[in-house]
Amino acid sequence: MTQKLDYLKESPSQTAGPYVHIGLAPGAAGFDIYKQELGWDIAGPKAKGQRIRVEGVVIDGMGSPGEAPEYFRAVEWLFSLSYPLKFMSKKELGRDYAVMPLEGLWFADDFSAYTQSGRRDEWRWTLMILQPDWITPQMVETAIDKALAKRDDKPASLRLETFHEGRCLTRLHIGPFADEAPVLHRLHHELMPSLGLTFNGNHHEIYLSDPRKTAPEKLKTVLRQPVRSA
Repeated sequence: MTQKLDYLKESPSQTAGPYVHIGLAPGAAGFDIYKQELGWDIAGPKAKGQRIRVEGVVIDGMGSPGEAPEYFRAVEWLFSLSYPLKFMSKKELGRDYAVMPLEGLWFADDFSAYTQSGRRDEWRWTLMILQPDWITPQMVETAIDKALAKRDDKPASLRLETFHEGRCLTRLHIGPFADEAPVLHRLHHELMPSLGLTFNGNHHEIYLSDPRKTAPEKLKTVLRQPVRSA
């Protein structure tokens, strides 16, 4: 059967994505399967089970990403801790893992700074790399001491912090970072109002590609916006 091209249904990824995406939210993918879907809240406050705790090394800052010296220093420090923590975990605990990608929480006094060109210097950010829950504050302090033996520019805001985000709208963006602005504008001014949602936290990005090794048009970035009912 030929599909009309005036409206293309939302597409999940081509790996495990279809099973998760269609199974949990078939209506969003264009399938009218269930009389009632799970909805936005898969697990309510009374649901049994263990709540997931997300913890990571974190640094705060301000300025244009990829340009401000403070931004580069933060990225260097986060990776300077994350790899020693991985090796420490493998050697001392016998537990190995892959270092997680860089993530950023972005905010500004005026949200339109993200959708208007020339205002990147107004951006404030919190950069972080998630860590396994068995990484302790003592292990982080040991990694910091090792890094300080090589450099003395430790950011004052560097810390290990537990992160709670909650309900989010999420999209995979493929392309240059600069092309995110129209996507975010539609998210803020069209999609969220149409769903009866409003902001409930800072804009969140997860960088799946290394911009030093990936062409701008192939960069993959997960865009997340915490939301709540308006």
